[in-house]
Amino acid sequence: MLNDSRYQYCMELFDEERLPFITDPEPFGWSDEPDNIVHTVVEGDTLWGLAHRYFAGHRRPAGLWWVIADYQPTPVVDPTLALATGSRLFIPSARVLRLKLFNPARRREH
Repeated sequence: MLNDSRYQYCMELFDEERLPFITDPEPFGWSDEPDNIVHTVVEGDTLWGLAHRYFAGHRRPAGLWWVIADYQPTPVVDPTLALATGSRLFIPSARVLRLKLFNPARRREH
């Protein structure tokens, strides 16, 4: 089953007291792709709503809000803040998700 958590590429490490912790997730990162979708933010848009709209083919589309946040040239740091009306967000295509994000080779790199 596809693990679509932003933490799937973190590592479990142990501190000096042998207590486990996970490393920070590495942002997915933006790339200029010919099939990127450019979305102009309108009032009321949220990362969760946009993920639900653009990733409707996934089993938990709204749960992929972090993909949109991380995919910006300047990643969205606080997803709880309102998106600026009129700003542009880049949405990765299904091809980019499959080849660059949910690619099993990426998991082996981390």
